[in-house]
Amino acid sequence: MDSAVLAPPRPPAQPWLRPLAKWPVLTIAGLVAVAHLVLSAFGGFWIDEVYMLAAGKYHPDWGYVDQPPVAPLLAAAMDWIAPGSVVVLRLPAVLATAAAVVMFAVLAREFGGDRRAQVLAAGAGATGLWSGFVGHWVTPYTFEPLQWLVLSWLLVRWVRLHRQGTPDDRLLLVFGVVLGIAAQTKVQVALLCLALLVAVLLVGPRDILRRPLFWAGVGIALVIAAPTILWQARHGWPQLQMGAVVAAESPVMSEGRSGTALMLVLFAGGAGAALFLIGLWKLLRSAELRPYRFLAVATILLYVFIVATAGRPYYLAGMHGVVIAAGLLALQRRREAKPSRWGWTAWLPYLASVAMAGQMMLATTQLTSFAVPDSDAVARETAAAFAALPPEQRERTAVLGDSYIAASMVEVGRERYDLPEVFSPHRGYGYFGPPGEQVDTVLYIGHPPEMRAEDIAAEASAQGPAELRQHFTDVEQVSNGEAPIWLATGRIGTWSEIWPQVQSL
Repeated sequence: MDSAVLAPPRPPAQPWLRPLAKWPVLTIAGLVAVAHLVLSAFGGFWIDEVYMLAAGKYHPDWGYVDQPPVAPLLAAAMDWIAPGSVVVLRLPAVLATAAAVVMFAVLAREFGGDRRAQVLAAGAGATGLWSGFVGHWVTPYTFEPLQWLVLSWLLVRWVRLHRQGTPDDRLLLVFGVVLGIAAQTKVQVALLCLALLVAVLLVGPRDILRRPLFWAGVGIALVIAAPTILWQARHGWPQLQMGAVVAAESPVMSEGRSGTALMLVLFAGGAGAALFLIGLWKLLRSAELRPYRFLAVATILLYVFIVATAGRPYYLAGMHGVVIAAGLLALQRRREAKPSRWGWTAWLPYLASVAMAGQMMLATTQLTSFAVPDSDAVARETAAAFAALPPEQRERTAVLGDSYIAASMVEVGRERYDLPEVFSPHRGYGYFGPPGEQVDTVLYIGHPPEMRAEDIAAEASAQGPAELRQHFTDVEQVSNGEAPIWLATGRIGTWSEIWPQVQSL
């Protein structure tokens, strides 16, 4: 019999790719950008944001103990363009958040979603709780969701074209480039890669692993990520030690594993969480979505790992878009099979999502306005305490923050105030090194009372923080404004002896 008769028919080119709903999607993304741009002008620095700025501006490096260099260097670049402008500093974060909304819609289109599904996907992206909360902060976890969305889109598009018999392996090279950039932004993308690899081995498409350009893309990613990998290797892989720190902070961040398990889904938003669950189910069960089942398996693997290790409740945010897009395709197929006269009701869950996202965005401004101390005030008060010292003592005095937060707040104000170099034994600052041996006096900047209220009274009654009293003979509090400031004199031992004892993650 003729072999052509036995061969399955090849699907027609682009059998289900619909036109992009450009203007509705861009309008939604634009509204998100405007909202976050307005919020950018209110409140002070977020604690991780001021750390990014201080690290990138004063300590540029190929890597850091707790994140790769992209976010710090980007923050420093924006501050160089417009020194002191918080709005300009946050512009890349705002654009990344708006672009993520567009990617929700693009993913829905790639699955075969029509105009309505694309707009609904953009609405889900716009009303995600996590993006509403952090969408204008310059931090690694603000840029990560967009990067994961782009990686997902490249894989979905490759699978679709491969099914049609017109594979475009150039997408795998682009995947490698984006993966390398993502690895230089946040190391959790390595978990995504591992989950995707296991998922592909379990359910396919295994053919992707036999494509030479796939491995070429992996090589490109490794070359791009090499600087931060080498930095971590030279410093004993401190990023791996951060896992224990994250797990220890889990009860405060998300009320432990149970809270993390819930937030991993709820951070997708009201409508987004429902669509996420629908999409996960359909990716596992739908015959039409069978080629993309590996995305559901990878999502489940990531979910289980994050909960088991007490990870951050936002670690799964980058997978929300692709799973939601699959869920919207499933609802579209149901709508096409049995049209409803009440189609407008699909937008009702989004009204609740908009309200929830709005509350998260307002919570952001309240958090930075009230819960996070004024970094300029902390720097100003530190400068006043430093100026009050005798000139000969100032020459032997350094500023020491009890945490990377306190140190960053003072350091970003160094240009406005007459301050010496700033140090801290905590987190990334601990790897920036100790003061010089000529320094025998420190101005110690403690945690603001509202951030560690239970320790303030204990420190006061004990004549200063324990880490100071162990290494200095005289400790006295000289200020109690935005943050308590202690003057420590009479250093005991050398800094090379002291630093390893006080350094911590």
